[in-house]
Amino acid sequence: MPTNKAIAIVKTYKHPKTKLTTKNPNYPYTVVNRFLRYVQIDTASDPNSNTFPSTQKQLNLQRVLYQELLDLGLQEVTLDEFGYVTATLPSNSYQPNLPTIAFLAHVDTSSSVNSENVKPIIHPNYQGQTIRLPANPELVISPETNPELQRMLGYDIITSDGSTLLGADDKCGVAAIMDALNFLVTHPEIPHTTIKVCFNPDEEIGRGMDKLDLNQFQADFAYTFDGPGVGLLEIENFNAAEMKITFFGRNYHPGYAKNRLVNSLKIASEFISSLPKKLAPERSSRRQGYIHPLEIQGNEEQTTVSLILRDFAVEGLQYYRRLVQSLAQKASSQYPGSQLEITYTDQYQNMLTSLQQHPEVIQRALQAYKKLGIKPKLDYIRGGTDGVHLSNRGLPCPNLSCGQHNIHSKTEWTSVQELQTTVDLLVEITKV
Repeated sequence: MPTNKAIAIVKTYKHPKTKLTTKNPNYPYTVVNRFLRYVQIDTASDPNSNTFPSTQKQLNLQRVLYQELLDLGLQEVTLDEFGYVTATLPSNSYQPNLPTIAFLAHVDTSSSVNSENVKPIIHPNYQGQTIRLPANPELVISPETNPELQRMLGYDIITSDGSTLLGADDKCGVAAIMDALNFLVTHPEIPHTTIKVCFNPDEEIGRGMDKLDLNQFQADFAYTFDGPGVGLLEIENFNAAEMKITFFGRNYHPGYAKNRLVNSLKIASEFISSLPKKLAPERSSRRQGYIHPLEIQGNEEQTTVSLILRDFAVEGLQYYRRLVQSLAQKASSQYPGSQLEITYTDQYQNMLTSLQQHPEVIQRALQAYKKLGIKPKLDYIRGGTDGVHLSNRGLPCPNLSCGQHNIHSKTEWTSVQELQTTVDLLVEITKV
């Protein structure tokens, strides 16, 4: 009989043998206890902050990671002025010319949902039931809305108590990287390549890689661990750009405005209304791109519309740019005396361009999945990641699964077995 019995977690958890892989059946995984400790540290970033990192509380976890890396005996352990924690585990192999591989995960969580006083709960031996969250009984995690739960029979599901998010995004990745390092340090008989690690702030607000010095953090290629479920290898993402259209009108007192007033707010409204509905993000999915107005600010005299453009193909992005420009000019032309100004800024590019020049990055991950008996899925991201920005800067960096589900919500969850499998994946990637 399915049960909703759960175990509130404060400090420790004794793991069962993993149900996903058996590559390290005798290894006492520490990933779950690390994860449970990390999620209880509030690390929300702040999109409205001008500092870097955007919140000082992110450093509370960074200091913990810094000390744990020192305790493991890693080299070049640093916590820099921008809140990046980096370290190196040198190769223990005599084989020459091995690549240096970097692993990255971000410590910040979304500011959209409460992240203070996270109380993680383990629901052991899941048997297909609806999971109820004790602090918010109206919130449930059901197989109907979470079909991946149907593949989790016998797994141990981790949630919050329903009053906060869990923090699986991306403390799953942080905990898995730390546990993989722990495994390699305590198993020196396993030959591995040189490993660089980086735990960074502010990914959730798009600034995660802004201050990382790649001249200091040198690697041949890298992987971010910031993806859902198990078996995912994300190698593509949107090409991204921002456009700002400023409409200039002519203001007069409305009591004397006849044949004089040119209201820039009305021009902006005409422009927004003219954007094709079929190109809106709420109408797009899979590999379809979109044009998305983000913000409108102004008055009768001057109004600025900010938009983002997204498409997997460069040609698609160029088409959207021409279309937006044409529609803006058409709207302005209907109001004699108005003027407009258009700015266009590239934000990031599809990382596939970089990864295609370094096929070994993809092949190494595929081979690791194969060794674990996991069928990988090559996929794309309808957005961007820290790995996208690194790839655009010359460090090829696809994104891998680490067990996240329902991210940025109070129904966020992961599983013990997915966390353990992520550790196995990390170890396989590093093996010589």
